[in-house]
Amino acid sequence: MAVGGPPHEAAGDAGDSPEPTGRARGIRPFLLTAGRVSGGGAAPPIPVETQLVSTAAGLSVLHSLTFEHHDIIATCRRPQSVAELAAALRLHLNVVRVLAEDLCAAGHLSIHRPNARTTQDLSVLRRVIDGLRAVPDSPGPLRDTR
Repeated sequence: MAVGGPPHEAAGDAGDSPEPTGRARGIRPFLLTAGRVSGGGAAPPIPVETQLVSTAAGLSVLHSLTFEHHDIIATCRRPQSVAELAAALRLHLNVVRVLAEDLCAAGHLSIHRPNARTTQDLSVLRRVIDGLRAVPDSPGPLRDTR
């Protein structure tokens, strides 16, 4: 373990490991969330398209946050969806949901939920599919499943 570096970098391998710095390969998702599968409230889980943004309060305490909390706040300096954040940090989607709810409750993260009517509108999905079909570098045809 490296000495003198920030705690979120000390646990990573220094070599050409595919893991991001700071990630221990053997840590199970339930350890990161203390066994919780949802945030403190009885609300439904945060949708994957929900945008997360660091608050000024979160950025001001960034240096004192540990591991995943630090990484989430640092990454969310620019708006990120829950799905993008999970992929960028190589964390399980539900882990990101639980930690994001914790950070929001602490005032370190702002959560912007999408309009429920828009996310359930099939015309939006059809426009997304049409837009993807129009991309010239698509590696093959998208098949319609109607």
